[in-house]
Amino acid sequence: MVASIQERLDEFIRRKGLRRTVQREVIVKAAFSKDEHFTADELFDRARKLDSETSRATVYRTLSLLVEAGLLREIDLGDNQTTFDPNFLDRPSHNHLVCIDCGRVVEFEDLHLDLLNDCLTRRLGYTPVRQSIKIEANCEQLRLKGRCPNLIATRLTGKRLRKKR
Repeated sequence: MVASIQERLDEFIRRKGLRRTVQREVIVKAAFSKDEHFTADELFDRARKLDSETSRATVYRTLSLLVEAGLLREIDLGDNQTTFDPNFLDRPSHNHLVCIDCGRVVEFEDLHLDLLNDCLTRRLGYTPVRQSIKIEANCEQLRLKGRCPNLIATRLTGKRLRKKR
């Protein structure tokens, strides 16, 4: 975990009059241990592997705190549950492509999108603060080859696939 994340969180909880706890530290470590999106349940599972005393309620409270502190961002990847993104601190204007066949999520950046966002918002009399674009697409590997390693891995890990619309 990056030390600056812990420092920012420590400053934030000090200002809110909260205290630093072992469970909260475990949850923060679990949240930022990987560059992957996660749900609250997935974070709970990660945290429990680090400390079996971690409670689900503390995970939910800590997630709210991390979002309020600006360290995590809630995103909608289309699976009817809140997903959290730990990657936007380094790349605040990244976007997501979601495969509706295999569930793979690809993060991408594009300077053209940033420019378009800036032009559109300014033309309409606004100043852009952040953008979030989600593109839902079909899996090319599944279409072309009839199988997709991402779909196989998703099924093997027991992750729930997104519902097709």
